[in-house]
Amino acid sequence: MAILERFSDIIRANINDLLDKMEDPAIMIDQYLIDLLEDLAEVKRSTAEVMGEETRTKRLVDSNNAELEKYASLAKKALVAGNEGDARTFLTRKQELENQASELMDVYAAAHENAMKMRQMHDKLATDIQTLQARRTMIKSKVSIAKTQEILNQASSSTNQTGDAMNAFTRMEAKADHMLDEANAMAELNILPVDPVDALEEKYGESGNTYVDEELAKLKKELGLSQ
Repeated sequence: MAILERFSDIIRANINDLLDKMEDPAIMIDQYLIDLLEDLAEVKRSTAEVMGEETRTKRLVDSNNAELEKYASLAKKALVAGNEGDARTFLTRKQELENQASELMDVYAAAHENAMKMRQMHDKLATDIQTLQARRTMIKSKVSIAKTQEILNQASSSTNQTGDAMNAFTRMEAKADHMLDEANAMAELNILPVDPVDALEEKYGESGNTYVDEELAKLKKELGLSQ
């Protein structure tokens, strides 16, 4: 049956293997669940159809067996009644039913096997869906944590780059301080030293003013201008 061929891989499917193949489980998990639910609905319809076929063929087998018992009983009654010809007629029909019984049993056996396979696939798929539904929140949480960790890793890398920049600025600042110290030292060296003789000359050169003051005081005294 086509349905058996189409869903034969469901028996062998491993939900964990399928999840491992997903590029982004957080996004694909919902789509995968939708696909599984659609598959489950189709499997359920097909399973019901196959199980119905099993029931129908089983009913045919039971009906055929009932007919066999009936004609066997009628053949006995005919013999008891002394009607051997009637007994032969009943036994001929019984033989026909026995031939049909073999074919009906083969049909029923095939229908029963198909029904078991379909029910097995239905139960397997239903269990996988329950497992996925239970794990969906956990899977999405893990993916979210992984993405957050990736952002932190990128931020950490940026922090390292900032640290390198800070070190470079520190080196440039130290170099600038060194250049400023050299410039200040050069400016200090460019200032001419004070000649000690000139300093003394300036100090003692003020004595001339003392003489003028004395003469001025003397004149004021002669003129009666001094107090």
